[in-house]
Amino acid sequence: MKTKRKIDRDELRPEYDFDYSKGVRGKYYKRLLEEGANVVVLEPDVAKAFSDSVAVNTALRSLLNLTSSTQRLTLIRPPVSIGKRNPRRKSK
Repeated sequence: MKTKRKIDRDELRPEYDFDYSKGVRGKYYKRLLEEGANVVVLEPDVAKAFSDSVAVNTALRSLLNLTSSTQRLTLIRPPVSIGKRNPRRKSK
C-alpha cells in the first residue's frame, strides 16, 4: 500500500513565490453585483440527494419540462371544479 508523502510548507518550489501584498481585496465585487452570481447553495438534506451538479441540472430540467407540459394541459381545457354540478348534465 502506498502512502502519500506529507509536504511541508518549506518544500515549495522557489518559482511559487506568493506575494500577497499585491493582492486587491474585493477586486471583482462590483462586477459580481452587476452580472450576478451563478452559485446556488443547497441545503444539506437536498445536497445528499444529488451526487454532483450534473444530477442537479438533470432534475431541474425534468421539473421544468413537467411544469411546461402541465401548463399546456391546463391551457387546453378549462379547470373543472370538484363538487360542483355540471349545468349541461341532466339530473336524474
